[in-house]
Amino acid sequence: MIRSTKYEVRSTNVASQCLRCECIRQLRIAPYLLKYFAVVFFLMGFLGFSQKNPSVRSVVDTTFIKIGEQINFTVTVEADTTAQVIFPDGQTFSPLETVEAYATDTTREKSRYILQKIYALTQFDSGSYKLPTQRIEINGIGYFTDSLMVDVATVPVDTLKQKMFDIKELMVVEKSNSAWWKILLGILVGLLVLGGLLYWFIFRKKPLTEEEKVALLPPYDRALLELKNLENSKYLIQDEYKQYYTELTNIVRSYLEEDVHVSALESTTDELIAKLEMRKDAGELKLDDDTLIQFKRILQTADLVKFAKSKPETSVAEQDRKSIEQIVIKTHEALPEPTEEELLEQEEYREELERKERRKKWIYASGIAAGVLVIALVSVAAYYGPRNVWDTVTRQKTKILLDQDWIASSYGYPPINLETPEVLVRQEVKLTAEQKSTINELQVFAYQSPNNSIAINTSSLSLTNLEEEPDFAKSVENLLKDLEKKGVKNIITKQEEFTTVRGVKGVKVFGSGKFPIPDSNETAKGEYSILLFGGKGFQQRIMITWLSDDPYAQAIVDRIIQTVEVKTEV
Repeated sequence: MIRSTKYEVRSTNVASQCLRCECIRQLRIAPYLLKYFAVVFFLMGFLGFSQKNPSVRSVVDTTFIKIGEQINFTVTVEADTTAQVIFPDGQTFSPLETVEAYATDTTREKSRYILQKIYALTQFDSGSYKLPTQRIEINGIGYFTDSLMVDVATVPVDTLKQKMFDIKELMVVEKSNSAWWKILLGILVGLLVLGGLLYWFIFRKKPLTEEEKVALLPPYDRALLELKNLENSKYLIQDEYKQYYTELTNIVRSYLEEDVHVSALESTTDELIAKLEMRKDAGELKLDDDTLIQFKRILQTADLVKFAKSKPETSVAEQDRKSIEQIVIKTHEALPEPTEEELLEQEEYREELERKERRKKWIYASGIAAGVLVIALVSVAAYYGPRNVWDTVTRQKTKILLDQDWIASSYGYPPINLETPEVLVRQEVKLTAEQKSTINELQVFAYQSPNNSIAINTSSLSLTNLEEEPDFAKSVENLLKDLEKKGVKNIITKQEEFTTVRGVKGVKVFGSGKFPIPDSNETAKGEYSILLFGGKGFQQRIMITWLSDDPYAQAIVDRIIQTVEVKTEV
């Protein structure tokens, strides 16, 4: 027992020492732990503050408007300065329409940005509309606004104070010619430019060159001037006797041919002298024998120089030129005075030359104009296509319909909205007794193109039973029977679902057949397209027929169908 007690006491003492050491050690570590936890808590608080989640708020200034009024939808985003915020863009507020999206207003509050964007919205139909939630993207994460209801009220009409009248008939309005002045101005500018070019290059009296001025001189004056120029030439200095004598004889021969009317240029020396002697003997040319002998000697010398390579003295060549000058002067003086008939012939000759010159200018001008026109037509045809250009020039009727200003209108009730080349005209329709039992009202509008290549027809009917659903199959059957009654044969029918731009769904029935040609026993391949819409108590129909060989009819049909809009609620 005594040993056991000592052992227990010793054990107790050892435990006390261990506990004391542990406490001392923990007291030494405590300051470091406190510093560590303080830093951790500080960093967590800083991170929590810097990574605060962004917030999105939205509000409208009113939830009740009249038709056509605007509401302001405001979206406020609070986020870090480094955040990337993307607001909705475009027509994302359907069924409400976006009138304008204003610029984003940005303000800074400490280390955060507050961004505010305002959208102006409107609606042109009465009713209650749900403004859908909008997605705002912040750093790739989507945040959504609240949805809410907006009431659109009609403008009240006091029918007690203001008398109600029937709907007026359609009025024929003259087409606007506002675009014609631009076309006319372009044509006038083109004509002015063409006229200026023709005047400058064809009809303008251009300054004459020295050669042209010499050519317009009378033969006598021109011969003396050319002989003077030959005297001042360098042929003899450069030992070019052949060119010298060739030009000398050509001058005198040209003069004799023009003034004396002797075929001198094509005659040999002997033939030319013989012709001059004949004129002298006939009394038409008063020249002495010495002049003819001297002229013959000069011509023979020229022949030797040109063909035998003879080379006379320079003084002889100069003297020959002076002798030729005297021969020209004597010949001119020897010519008898022209008679009145000769003067008239010369006048007529000059007038004929002037007429030929004018005719030549007009031929050149016409050629240039035709060339410019051909180049312009080829360029336009290469850019727009030959068929397109030809149909534009020949005023193809269907192409005129496609290119002119179209008319957007609403037809019947429930209304059918669409764009057409021409306004559809109301048709008088008489309902049978059987039809009146099921149809309350039928409104039909139609248009037929001048060349019968395309026909457009719309009809809106309201049923007597407001809860009755429209029977599209029966309507299609009746429409196809009407086509057969009009002479259409070999009708092929296809059917598919159709959706307008605004999402209204309907039925599309289309196909082809052989359509009769008016005032003829022949038929042509044609196509048709029927669009059917409706709801409880009403039905809307659009039917278009056109000829397949008309390249512009299909484009007209496609454009019409793209603009179709209807209401499926009365």
